[in-house]
Amino acid sequence: MEQQPDRASAPPHLHPLQTSVQRNCHISDARFASDFTMCVYLLKMREYFRWEHGYGYTDNLVHAEVGDWLTQREHLWETLEEQPFVPLEIDAKVYDPFDTDAINQALEAHGLVYSAGYGAKAKPHFYLARLERRIQHEGFRIHVSAEEYARDLSAPPAMSQNGQIFIRRESLRRMLWERLEEWRWNRLDNAMGRALQCYDFEHDLDGALEAMTDTEIRTLMLHEIGEVQAGAELGECWREMIDSFPRSRLELMARAVRDHLADALSTLPTLLRDQQRPSLHFYFANLSGIRKQIYPALFKAYQHWVESDDSSPLEAQIACGRDHWLQVARDLLQLHESRVKDAWRNMESLIEEKQL
Repeated sequence: MEQQPDRASAPPHLHPLQTSVQRNCHISDARFASDFTMCVYLLKMREYFRWEHGYGYTDNLVHAEVGDWLTQREHLWETLEEQPFVPLEIDAKVYDPFDTDAINQALEAHGLVYSAGYGAKAKPHFYLARLERRIQHEGFRIHVSAEEYARDLSAPPAMSQNGQIFIRRESLRRMLWERLEEWRWNRLDNAMGRALQCYDFEHDLDGALEAMTDTEIRTLMLHEIGEVQAGAELGECWREMIDSFPRSRLELMARAVRDHLADALSTLPTLLRDQQRPSLHFYFANLSGIRKQIYPALFKAYQHWVESDDSSPLEAQIACGRDHWLQVARDLLQLHESRVKDAWRNMESLIEEKQL
């Protein structure tokens, strides 16, 4: 394997900023990387190595090289786990690393975009990237980034904060590549296969990957808009509730409820209205885990649409789900606010009993 260039780098005068953001990423990983199962952890580390060293998706990696890097990274994490996040300095001014709005104002003249926030299991996420473009859409300010200069082990392709939406093209493209590779192992006739068949992956891999990335950026935008709308319905109490049971099964279940509400409010009705078949297939290809477990009726309606091209059950299910998941979310909030001793168990039971 020929030596590949290192990953993309910020302009020289912003290298200290890039280093500080990456340090915060390492601190977050040091605290949370152990939450993954061993299999998922090793897969994520392998792709993280690929990103950090600038290797292409199809480049073969030397196992010994990856192994040495992994050992060194784990040793680094051991020194950082108890360290506080460092502040960020831009143009001689110092910022709290979670002050995303102020940092982005300072970075606007440099053509960069930054985000910091909390994801599943209360894991902090940070990233610094080149700003590709900004979009104003229905009152939302959407930042689409290109090459990423600093990131943590997990790289969620989209986040929403304070009415602003961050879409990470590079993370999305990498995620699509991983889904393609997974599907190629068995080439099943499933939702993922149908989504991939909408693009010419067999004859133009790079072109197909770019086209699918462009398409799914819109889906991410729709979901994050739905997240903002769901947040407006549920209020600040929802965030306080989620923060009260981090890194638990209940947190994942509650997040699944809100995801279904967000998609019923924005993602699915828009994709269905616009007949975005590739995105609909990809959406259901990623409907798994707890989300699929608590909403089997939605996948059943999708299968009916695939077999008959009749979207009416899917449309009905989306309308039903919008009211249903909003009520479930409100019931969860009511249980949380009751502060009863067995509220957690009751909340898990509520979600299981209210599956559609």
